[in-house]
Formats: sequence, structure tokens, C-alpha cells
Amino acid sequence: MNKSDKKNRIEKNSWIRRILLFSFFKKSSFIGRTVRRVILYFIAVILVFCVLLLNYSISSIDKRNVNVLVDIPTGSSFLEVTEILNRAGLIKYRIFFYSLTVIKNARRHIRAGEYEFNTSLTPNAIIEKLIRGDIKKYKVTIPEDFSLKEIIDRLKEYKLIDEDNFLELAGDEDFLGSLNIQADSIEGYLFPDTYFFDRSMSTRQIMKIMVSQFWKKITPGMIKRAGEMKLDIHKLVTFASIIGKESGDDAEKPMISAVFHNRLRKRMRLQSDPTAVYDLDSFEGKVLRSHLRRKSPYNTYVIKGLPPGPIANPGVASLKAVLYPAPVKYLYFVSKKDGSHFFSASLVEHKRAINRYRYINNESIQ
Repeated sequence: MNKSDKKNRIEKNSWIRRILLFSFFKKSSFIGRTVRRVILYFIAVILVFCVLLLNYSISSIDKRNVNVLVDIPTGSSFLEVTEILNRAGLIKYRIFFYSLTVIKNARRHIRAGEYEFNTSLTPNAIIEKLIRGDIKKYKVTIPEDFSLKEIIDRLKEYKLIDEDNFLELAGDEDFLGSLNIQADSIEGYLFPDTYFFDRSMSTRQIMKIMVSQFWKKITPGMIKRAGEMKLDIHKLVTFASIIGKESGDDAEKPMISAVFHNRLRKRMRLQSDPTAVYDLDSFEGKVLRSHLRRKSPYNTYVIKGLPPGPIANPGVASLKAVLYPAPVKYLYFVSKKDGSHFFSASLVEHKRAINRYRYINNESIQ
């Protein structure tokens, strides 16, 4: 090969390399531009998603200000929780809601139970409420001197208990023993108060809370005073329950107490109307003479002394009335039409009061 051919060949190879390099860089430039476009596209998508997510998190889907009850069953997965909220009309766009919970690390911190959500709440507020476990609390007021039956009815109004379970536990020896109740019934030990219960609580838990409140109210001073009067806790509660059922007026209760203390000292029957009808399956209306004559271990028209157990669940006023009766010698009282009572120290005076304040109609005592 002569020098001229060699030179031509070198130049030819050089041009081929230039063409190849040009093609490579041109192709690389195209790929680079494509990659940059894809990256910019994804960044734009993410930015748009973030903006939409932010707007979603602070916007309620319903401005009508309506409360909605939602039950989150125990063991529900987060997807199930999301579906429950969606069906309740509290959220939409589940992908956004799910993304919010991931950001807040909320999925593993949601407590089961019944929640009350307002439709004006934002998804952000809904998630915060679920994380707090802010389940719905029912404010339940148990009035002083409610009987066991009345307490059951009140709790059933809020669907907080199982009645059969409540009645079973009310007489369960082991359960009562665990609550330090030395009696065959929980009657008398369910303290009347205002409670905040939720439906995740069991019937047992609710009963424990109420009995715990009873023991908080029984002070060492009350126990000491009862001992001085030869009353154990059970007799104290039994006595107080009768006083409470006779009068709802706290100012009058020491007078009622004095009457019963005086009668017991004289070995007279207490003759308390509420005891005559306590253990009836159902009682409404007025106490009849036939009620007063019926044989019952609770009927103090028939038995002597206190009945075997409380006939209601007394409050502090009734308990203190037992321990600190009024210093009077009354032995009788009769109900006036306004609900208060007229007190008498003699049977003659009492009969006059009966004629004045009561009348008999079809064996009905008023």
C-alpha cells in the first residue's frame, strides 16, 4: 500500500469515527432530554398531588354540620376503617385519605369503638380523632335512691349494658366478693352519680366503676360512726335506702331517719310503704292496702327490724341521715300532697294527720 492510499484510509476512518461520535452524542442528548422530561413530569405530578392532598386534608366534604355515629369494630384493618368512613359519608377520595394516614403514621394507632363525627370535620381532624381514640362518651346521670331495676332501665336507654348479664352479675357471689360487697346482691352499692360511659365498656366494667364510686364516698368517719350505732356497712346501706325511697328532700331525710330510729328502739315495725312493693316484678301507681299485707322478707309492715338488704341505691344524703338523725321524738309521718311529710309523736296525732292529708279510694293509699 503506497503512502497516498494509506493517507486516504486514515482520513476515511477518521470521518467514520466522527460520524459515529456525532450519532452517539446526538442519541445521548435525546435520551437525556427524555429522562429530564420524565423526571420533570413526575415532579410536577408529585407537586400537584401534594397541593391536592393539602387542600383535601383541610376541606370537609359536607358543610351541613350533622353528627354521624360510626362504629369501628375491634380488629378492623385500616382499609376496612376507610371503607366504613366512606360509607358513612365522612370521607371521599380514599387514596388521599390513605396517603394522609401514611404521612401521620396513623394506621397502627386507631382505637376500636364508637365515634361521633361531625360532617363538617376535615379529613385531618377525623384522623386526629381516630389517633386520640376519642370515642363517644355517654353522660349518664343515676339519680339518688334509684333501685337496681331503675338503674338497669337507665343504662339500657343508652344501650350500654346487657340486661341479662347485669342481673347475673348483680347476684354473682364471686363478683360481689371481688368488689368487697358482703351481701347476696349488688343493690345498694351502685352509687348514684353522673358518669361518662362508652359502648366499648363491658357490663362488668360499668358495674365496677359504680361500686368503686360507692367505696370512695364511704369515709372512715362514716364507718366509725356506723360502728358506734352498731350498724355494719350493709345495714347502713339498707337503712339509707329506705330513707331515700321515703323522701327525695335531703333536708327532710334526717327527720325520716329519726322516726325509724325511734321505732326500732321501741321495737315497732318500720311500716315503710316502699318496702312493701320492692320485690314485686312490676309496680306502678299507688301502694294498696293489699300490698301492705303481702308476705315478703322486705315488707316492713310484716317483718320486724330492717329488711335483709337495700331496696335502692342511696346517695350521701341518705347515708348521712342514718348516721345523724334529727333530735326529735317523732314516731310517725304522713305524706302531704306536695310530697313533703307531716310528722307526729303520737298515734292519735298521726291519725288526725292521715284524715287531713290522705284519703282512701278503692284501697288506694295516697
